[in-house]
Amino acid sequence: MTTPLCPFPIQAVRQPAAHGLSQITKSLYLSDAVAAKNKAMLSTNHITTVINVSMEATDTFLEDIQYVKVPLADAPNSRLYDFFDFIADHIHSVEMKQGRTLLHCAAGVSRSATFCLAYLMKYHSTSLLDAHTWTKSCRPTIRPNNGFWEQLIYYEFKLFSKNTVHMISSSMGMIPDVYEKEICLMTLMGVIPDSS
Repeated sequence: MTTPLCPFPIQAVRQPAAHGLSQITKSLYLSDAVAAKNKAMLSTNHITTVINVSMEATDTFLEDIQYVKVPLADAPNSRLYDFFDFIADHIHSVEMKQGRTLLHCAAGVSRSATFCLAYLMKYHSTSLLDAHTWTKSCRPTIRPNNGFWEQLIYYEFKLFSKNTVHMISSSMGMIPDVYEKEICLMTLMGVIPDSS
């Protein structure tokens, strides 16, 4: 059984966004690289720290904003796990100083979403399943790759000694069980050939 939503109070009305900034908690936002360079958007949302977890996206350094870059590839074998605590701790320290963090990668879909889920598990004591459900409700485009899911599953077990998400076998290979219904539906619609 998972914990009830939502342990992440948000002051403003949530507006799921594919482009722009997606508010996850009162002090954490996700975006793509383009939005991370938008001075007006950063100012309007009172962003004090920008964390870039991509290799390819460049930063536009704006006054009064702290920038952190952890250059990671968007590849299943990229070791995001090694930076889960560092990024989560940094987001938390910004929040403790009444600041706001924008976490981004190139598209705001896989790498930054993965770090967001790790942060929510560590500092909001939520399960991986609930962290994913909440973050996807705030930013519907998130989709960490399978390698990142494996690292998140390992991290959840390290934090809580149990798992709420598991890797399962599918017609597309090993996938996190949160994608099972989607894959089954795509197979039924003929988008994915059934290998059975």
